[in-house]
Parts: sequence; C-alpha cells; structure tokens
Amino acid sequence: MKVCKKCIQPDTRPDIYFNEDGVCGACLWEDKKKNIDWNVREKELFDIANWAKAKNSDYDCVIGVSGGKDSTTQAIIAKEKLGLRCLLVNGEPDNATEIGKENIENLKNLGFDVISLRPNPKILRTLIKRDFYKYLNPVKVTEYTLWASAYIIAEKFQIPLIIQGQNIGLTVGASNSPLGTDSNALKVNQCNTLAAGWEDYLEVKNVDEKDLFFYRYNRDLLEKKDVKAIWLQYFMKEWSDRGNAEFAKKYGLKWNEDFDPSEIGTYVPYVQLDSSLHQVNQMLKHIKFGFGECMDHVCYDIREERMSRKEAINLVEKYDGKCGQKYIDRFCKYIDISIDEFWRVANSFRGKMWIQDKHNNWYNKYWDELKQ
Repeated sequence: MKVCKKCIQPDTRPDIYFNEDGVCGACLWEDKKKNIDWNVREKELFDIANWAKAKNSDYDCVIGVSGGKDSTTQAIIAKEKLGLRCLLVNGEPDNATEIGKENIENLKNLGFDVISLRPNPKILRTLIKRDFYKYLNPVKVTEYTLWASAYIIAEKFQIPLIIQGQNIGLTVGASNSPLGTDSNALKVNQCNTLAAGWEDYLEVKNVDEKDLFFYRYNRDLLEKKDVKAIWLQYFMKEWSDRGNAEFAKKYGLKWNEDFDPSEIGTYVPYVQLDSSLHQVNQMLKHIKFGFGECMDHVCYDIREERMSRKEAINLVEKYDGKCGQKYIDRFCKYIDISIDEFWRVANSFRGKMWIQDKHNNWYNKYWDELKQ
C-alpha cells in the first residue's frame, strides 16, 4: 500500500491518482488551486446562472439536498449569490435521523421549495442487503437515488440547470475516474459507485425495471434538451469540507453536539447527520480498503494546514474504522441477518493490508510502516 507523501491518503482508494513524486491527486488539486484565476471561474459561474435565468423556466436550477453541510452551502450560494430560483430535491434516506430531519426542515424555512422523494422502502431494503453481500457496500444503491432524483426532476420540470457540490476527482484525488476534474456533473453516472449501472439490480429476484424508476436518469435526453449540470466546487476557491460546515452552521445547520468519536469512527461533529447507515458503511469501507472516514477528514485538515501528519496518524490509529455496536445491531436487524453472519461477510472482504495477531485481532500492517 502506497501512502501520499503530503497527506496520508492510501492508494487503496478506487480511482486514486499519484504523481511520480508520490503525491495524491487531492494534494495536487490543493496546489493547483493557488494558480487558478478564480475571478475567471466566478465569471463563468455567473454566466451559467444568467444562461439558466434566460430560459424562463419556473425554476432556474434544481439541487439535490441531504440537509448536510455541502447541500446547504449549495442552496444558499445558488439563491443568495447567484440569484437563482431554486427547487430543492431531497431523496429521503432509510434510517433517517432526527437531526437529519431537522436540517431538511431548516432548509425549507430558509425560503426554498422542496420536493421529497422516497423510493419503495421494501425494495430499497432488499437492494441494500444485496449490496452488502455483493460489494460490502450497503449504501451503494442509495447513491443511485441520491444522484438521480435531481436529474429526474430537472427533466420532468424542464429545469435548465442542476447544481451539484463536489467532484471526487478533485476532493479526494480520484482523478483516474471517468468523472475527470472539470465542471460537468452530467457525467455522475460514470463515477465508481454508479458505474455498474442501475441494470445491475435487475438480477435481484422480484425486482424489475419499473421498480427502479428513481434509481436512474436519462443522461442522453438531458443533453439533447441542453440541460447543464455543474460541480459548484469547480468554481469556488473557498470550497472545503470544514469551511462548508462552518458556513452552513451560520444558516442553521445542526451538528452533532454530543458524540463519541470511537462510536462513529471520526472526530468531526458535522458528518453522519442524515442516516444511521453511515457509521456501519464507513467501518465496512475501512475493512475493505484499509481506511475509513477519519482518514478522509485528517487528509482534508492536513491539506488546509489545520493538522500535522503526526497528529493525523494518531487520530487515524485511534478512531478510523470504529463503529458502535448499537449501529451494527441496528443494521443487522434492518437487513435481517445475525451478528455472526455480518462478521462472516465483512471479514471475507478484508484487503491484503490486514493481518491477524496471535490473539486473532486484525490490524493494518502498512500503518506500522507509516509510523516509523
């Protein structure tokens, strides 16, 4: 396992890029930002906004929202800075949290029209269970509805512009992804999570195409209709994980005020707000790829010079991949499996970085090398 020379991101992340000096794509993006003419990009963003307004649709843009830091930031920027008439679309998650519901209500009260969509929960539960067994990624299928909802509404309501938040090709350095590093968010169907295509779920017993309406969008039709979709991050120098959280909090976003980092696998209070599936999924990511959400957050903080590599390594060792038993119990009950079955499946996906000690405890051998 190779680790970035600037942050500590490993090469086990899907589609990650490293240059010849061993620096990951996300750190390279931070360096590139220093030489971008952000005034030119801001003008380009306003030109796109003015183009959308000139279409004279009932709404100028549609934004998919979870109620979290990024989607709240997108909505506020679109409305207050760009002067767009926005329609927000909330793809409701299963296992929605109370704080997640409050944050969606906060967005409504900030002065937005909001459509909430929830796919058939029985079908969704079946697909989540299937993805746990097939990919060790129980939230994979939820990504389809999360992304597709805004694109579906743009088509049905004839809205010219879709505003998305961050492009993972920039944020985490997955620039080997077909998404690339430009501003075109119509390509989201090519990202690693969605690349298998919604048709992949047709192999599931008693699931047919009509059950999957909210899991797909017609990219070709949107392109023919000259609908644009953009990554807002591409145009904003100030876009950042922590910066968005602090910005959104000023507009009423609620954070987790009382939490145990060892229960949720990270030290920051502004994540895992909308669904209780998140904690288990991040632990499973850690099992499969050797890193979890704490790793993501320390790398963000290293790049923004909020943290040293040494501090980051200590936090990752302490919290990364941790998940409270209550979340595991809740997930097992949700998909109707035993705890023993859960661990049988999870351990079958462990990456080559994992070895067991004489007490049969798992540890990541590569992080010992990193600490030396």
